[in-house]
Amino acid sequence: MTIKDVARLAGVSPSTVSRVIADHPRISPNTKERVRQIMAELGYYPNAIARSLVNQTSNSIGVIRSRLTQGNFANPFFPAVIQGISSVAYKHGLSLVLSTSNSFTHEDEECLNLLRQRRVDGVILLASHRQDQLIPRLAEAGFPFVLIGRYEGSEVINWVNNDNTGDAKKAVSYLLGKGHRRVACLDGDPRYVVSADRLAGYHQALAEHGLEVDPALVEHSEFSVDGGYRATQRLLQNGEFSAIFAVDDLIAIGAMRALQERGVVVGEEVAVVGFNNTILGAYVQPALTSVHVPIYELGQIAVQMLTAQIYGSGTFPDQQMLQAQLVVRGSA
Repeated sequence: MTIKDVARLAGVSPSTVSRVIADHPRISPNTKERVRQIMAELGYYPNAIARSLVNQTSNSIGVIRSRLTQGNFANPFFPAVIQGISSVAYKHGLSLVLSTSNSFTHEDEECLNLLRQRRVDGVILLASHRQDQLIPRLAEAGFPFVLIGRYEGSEVINWVNNDNTGDAKKAVSYLLGKGHRRVACLDGDPRYVVSADRLAGYHQALAEHGLEVDPALVEHSEFSVDGGYRATQRLLQNGEFSAIFAVDDLIAIGAMRALQERGVVVGEEVAVVGFNNTILGAYVQPALTSVHVPIYELGQIAVQMLTAQIYGSGTFPDQQMLQAQLVVRGSA
């Protein structure tokens, strides 16, 4: 069935049918209802590819998944932020195109190709890394994009984030306020800005309490349970500590497992604090104290900012910083 078949049976012109499909305000409600009824009876669906060629839009946005979640869709951060993105994209009638690359270089090229080939109208980046090469190229080309996170470069870009340095500092200060003086840090992949920011918060909290950073108490980890488990095993060989600050809940859960295997009572002998307050943290034993980041809202606001750039749908600030808070549970 074609648009001409719909027009003939509805007694209108093909251009009127096209305007009904676009929900044009100048078409009367009665005409819209009659045309839509004919479309339903015929089983007619608009050709999205043909419409995108005419309108010069794909009605799709890209989501660039960083290696921060490589092989790790189980990390609760990822589905939570995608749910937030999807909830707003759905309201705008937009499809999501997910890019899953295995290297920084491949990720950069895949993202640029999505935009050059007009497969998407704009992209959301889920993380930035140190010496990022993609963001300057996107900014120079004038492609619409929004970053969830912080960018270290000089270009002025659109982003939404939480204060990872300040939030980490508050979490570590909480442990220091409980009397802990040997606080270990399980940081993430040092190539990512988020890892550097949360590690900086750890450093600032120690400095404000007159404590020096002991390199033996800082370990880097993959953003996974196994990564946290292995990093904690290394910590246990390096020195004594009474608390652990982990920059991600999965890392913290891995740390708890390693401690419990050694017979350590988590929450009494060693306190553990995570980051992101994902759903898994509430169900481990003891329940995990964690920094609650509004992950769902990060995704929602990122889409709102992007659609404002592309389609002029509303007015939003170019940068937004969301508030996080510490949720205290049994692990600390």
